[in-house]
Amino acid sequence: MELPIYKLVINPEDEDTGVEFVALVNTPAIERNFHAFKSQKFTADDEKRIVTGPLMIPDQLIYRRDNSFGEYYVTYDAEMVKKIAEKFMRNQNSNNVNKEHKDQVDGVFMFETFLKDSSRGISAPNGFEDLPEGTWFGSYKVYNDEVWKDVKDGTFKGFSVEGEFLHQPHTMNFGKNMELTALLDEIISLL
Repeated sequence: MELPIYKLVINPEDEDTGVEFVALVNTPAIERNFHAFKSQKFTADDEKRIVTGPLMIPDQLIYRRDNSFGEYYVTYDAEMVKKIAEKFMRNQNSNNVNKEHKDQVDGVFMFETFLKDSSRGISAPNGFEDLPEGTWFGSYKVYNDEVWKDVKDGTFKGFSVEGEFLHQPHTMNFGKNMELTALLDEIISLL
């Protein structure tokens, strides 16, 4: 059985859609862990307490299962990732961090964010060079001792974005559906 694919989109002008939180998680849906920058021995005096990694990867299929849609995949293109990242920053959500999509935490804040864009000379951090153009990256400073302990012991390994998205039917096979897909993409670009 082939599972349906939905393109996740937001309306940049609508307050009901977009990313509101970034969660620290054990198993990121994007299947990429962050890097925890620290001294080699994890001594309390010289730890940098920085985690850096991808927040969203364009055109990646992500498996989902819920009561609304059943089993399916979601994806988003690079242009939508850019709109999502811009709205996240415009709404000043950079301090909205939680653990496993549950408990909000203090003492963890985003201090840098960027989209991989070789045309502007912005490349991926070391270890993430294989990720596509338009990947959204974030770096967080972790002052919270409990959260940093969880990063060090491997409880948290990556990021997961949390928010509200519109689900647009999408197909990766453009054959017979090329005109419909082009029309859907045109409608989505107007949002």
